[in-house]
Amino acid sequence: GWRALLLPQINRQSLYIYGSEVAVEKECIRQLKSRIFVIHYYIMCMVAITFLNLIGLPMEIAFLDATSGLAWEGFNVFSDTLFLIDVGLNFRMGIIAEDMEQEAILDLKRIRLNYLRTWFVPDVIAAFPIGYILLFAQDLQYHSEDNPTKTNKVMRILMFVRIISLIRLARVSRLVRFFNEVEKVSNANLEVVRLAFRVLSLFMMIFLLCHWNGCIQYFVPMLEEFPEDCWVRKENLMNATVIEKYSWGVFRALSQMIALSYGSMDAPTYVEMWIVMVSMISGCLMYTVLVANATAMIANVDPASKEYKSKMSRLEHYMTFMKLPPELQLRITNYYQARYGGKWFDDRDILDTVSSALKEQIMLVMCSHLLRKAPMFQGYDDSFIRAVLSQLDYKHFQEGDVIAHQYVPGDRMFFIEHGQVLMESDSEEKELCDGDFFG
Repeated sequence: GWRALLLPQINRQSLYIYGSEVAVEKECIRQLKSRIFVIHYYIMCMVAITFLNLIGLPMEIAFLDATSGLAWEGFNVFSDTLFLIDVGLNFRMGIIAEDMEQEAILDLKRIRLNYLRTWFVPDVIAAFPIGYILLFAQDLQYHSEDNPTKTNKVMRILMFVRIISLIRLARVSRLVRFFNEVEKVSNANLEVVRLAFRVLSLFMMIFLLCHWNGCIQYFVPMLEEFPEDCWVRKENLMNATVIEKYSWGVFRALSQMIALSYGSMDAPTYVEMWIVMVSMISGCLMYTVLVANATAMIANVDPASKEYKSKMSRLEHYMTFMKLPPELQLRITNYYQARYGGKWFDDRDILDTVSSALKEQIMLVMCSHLLRKAPMFQGYDDSFIRAVLSQLDYKHFQEGDVIAHQYVPGDRMFFIEHGQVLMESDSEEKELCDGDFFG
């Protein structure tokens, strides 16, 4: 039904988070069996509405002069309503716990506490229903057209409300949250995607900064009712179109942000001089953020990924030197990709370098759930389980690999963490999956 649309879908990211198709199906069953209705992975729609708000609201406040039209007013009311609903939905939205192997938390109490501690206050501020207030004020203006005194009061109220509506720009927090969550669920195989989202988020923030700055360039002279020495009158833009005004505003903003002479020398009034200074400071901050992010992206390149690429390069040279068949080379390459997932870690070396107590705890976290499902290990105390865990070794098999042959004496036992295994004998066929064991 419609609830299935809110459940995890089988794709590359969900397979990384949960490990296999079986695990994804189990997570779907866990969410469907929950007695409460918890929304999970609800982001994209709000991001689109948020971005339209962050672009359109400054344009409306600065350039449209309370003549935005019915369509935009309807969108404002719709988005205000949606953000109010979103505040309530966030109290019932599943979250990913970083300390629980990225398991989705569906407990309402934990969700509420987490939301109250993090994004509740910015969301409430951003969801303030300015659209409804503007509709009410415009209705008052329509009914007071015959009374000049009352009309002037209503116009001042409208201007005040339009200035207050700038608080809706706090909705930028929704974009920040979106990119943080995308980066959180990006795995090693999606390193390029994660980097692309990081660069995209950086350029989107720079674009919004330039856009807002361009709108402010025109908005401040408008508040002063366009004095004679303001730049709008000097450029003869009083009767220009919105596109022309916006283009000149952005041009001035960029000129000041990148410290060109045009912006720095054209500030005849104190107010415009302060605008120029703020633009220059924001431009310096923009440069700083760009340089800092570029440096971080270069310096924080994953060393495990570097080591993996180095190993793969040596492997390719080895296979070429040994003149291995192309089919075998492909299977070896696929094994490395599936086994290490784009990052090189020496499991044995790591386990040998930690204390015996830490090694036991690592093995308990990673493998104890597999042992406790086996009937032969049920009922034993933790010391026995730890002794058995210390003897376990990690193996990875590809599709089509033969793990053991029938009638061959068995000297080991296998516990399936993720994947499927087909057991074939003379009398039957049986498929094993996550958590099963054989041997």
